[in-house]
Amino acid sequence: MKSKRLFTGIAFCCSVLFAKAQPPKAPGIEERLAHVTGKLEKEIELTSVQKEKIKAAYQQFFASMEKLRDKDGKQQPPPPPPPPPADKAAVEKLSNERDAQIRKVLSAAQYAKYTEIEKTMRPPGPGKPGMPPMPKKD
Repeated sequence: MKSKRLFTGIAFCCSVLFAKAQPPKAPGIEERLAHVTGKLEKEIELTSVQKEKIKAAYQQFFASMEKLRDKDGKQQPPPPPPPPPADKAAVEKLSNERDAQIRKVLSAAQYAKYTEIEKTMRPPGPGKPGMPPMPKKD
């Protein structure tokens, strides 16, 4: 009887450790799109045309980012920010294209507010709250 309890306890502990060891799954395009559009709609008064064009710009941006992360036909987990130097220029180009599309849709006051909100939607950088420290290179 004691051996069954011991075995059950060990099995339970192992299952808990295994469950915690798996990294969290990154949100999909639709989840990220819903988060971004919801936050922008709450913070900026947008017309229905502006909402649709901003949603399209972000949808294109997220799809392009997925393609950038997709290497050798396999989805790679995103590295902690900032992106590797090889990808940084591509990410910056995609961000600039997205922001150019959004700038055409918004008024100057709306765009100024958008740039402030957009900064809060970026993932935290290394060493900032919510992000593990960068590993040291030997």
